[in-house]
Amino acid sequence: SFQQGHSTFSVPPPLRLRQLHSKMPARRGSLLGALVAGAALCQTSSWLSAFAAGGGPVPRRELIVGAATSALMAGPLAAGAVEACKDGANNCYSSASQPGKNFVAPWSWPAGTSKGDAIKALREVLEAYPKEGQGDVDQGGWSLAVDELATKGYARLEYLSGVGNFARFFNGGKPFVDDLEVSVGESSVSVRSGSRVGDSDMGVNTKRLNYLAKALTAKGWTTTQVAPL
Repeated sequence: SFQQGHSTFSVPPPLRLRQLHSKMPARRGSLLGALVAGAALCQTSSWLSAFAAGGGPVPRRELIVGAATSALMAGPLAAGAVEACKDGANNCYSSASQPGKNFVAPWSWPAGTSKGDAIKALREVLEAYPKEGQGDVDQGGWSLAVDELATKGYARLEYLSGVGNFARFFNGGKPFVDDLEVSVGESSVSVRSGSRVGDSDMGVNTKRLNYLAKALTAKGWTTTQVAPL
């Protein structure tokens, strides 16, 4: 607390940023993040209101902590899903990109389908992707690197392409790794498929996305085939 004239004002203790951050889930966009962000904004607002009413200056530490907390928590509010591709990239598609060469429309499941059933259908399509690859791509196989579909509606898969002589000549003998991310929303799935290194992906992301989209379409989903980059 501090005293201004004959009035005494109490300032709430600063938010414990480290404790709050340690309890945040790994994925952005959680309800907890939104609640904490709102609390931080309200706290900062109350301090500023006290100042405007003649209550004296807000302690600098508390004001900084409140602003920092709001900034840290702003990310989860806008988080949804997957990240956009770098503008003009020749090896990436994303539902978060602006309409254009890198944009892939979200995959929408049929009306009347529950979110749980949609996730089940999505998993079936992802796991049915041939381990030996298809269309001369992803011949090094694939693996489910992050599986949070049941809890957070998110998954990341790794695909190995450019094996054999191609890998020896261009990547030191190691296969090229591509990442496919899916994030389930309320009625559709945002998706991102991109290569980790290099400029051109030699068409692998195009063939992969179109193969998966075709499989979902066969289940009644609405998808769009992407054009080669």
